Amino acid sequence: MSLRSVLPLVVALLAGCGGAPASSEPTTAKEKQRREAKANGEDVSGSRSWGGWRYKGDRNACFYSFSGRCFKTEDGACAAAKCGKKKCTSSGGGPAIVACK
Repeated sequence: MSLRSVLPLVVALLAGCGGAPASSEPTTAKEKQRREAKANGEDVSGSRSWGGWRYKGDRNACFYSFSGRCFKTEDGACAAAKCGKKKCTSSGGGPAIVACK
C-alpha cells in the first residue's frame, strides 16, 4: 500500500469521528434547569414583580422607618413609635429601623 491510497482513508476516518454535539442537549446547568422547569409547567419567564416600594412615604426622604413608614428625621420616627426620645434607638441603615428600648 502506498501513502497516497492510505491518506484519504485516514482523513475520512478522522473527519467522521469528530462532529458537532447534538443541539437538543443543554450546554449549561442553568439551561438544563430552565428546560426541566418548563417541562414541569413552572414559570420560567424570569421577570417577576417584587411589589415596588416597600415603605409608606417618600422614597427620597426615607432615612428612618418604623412600622413600614418612612421618616426624614429620627425625631419624627421616635414620635411615631411613641416611646420617648430617651428610650428610642435606631439601628442599621438604608433606612435605619427605629425601635423602643
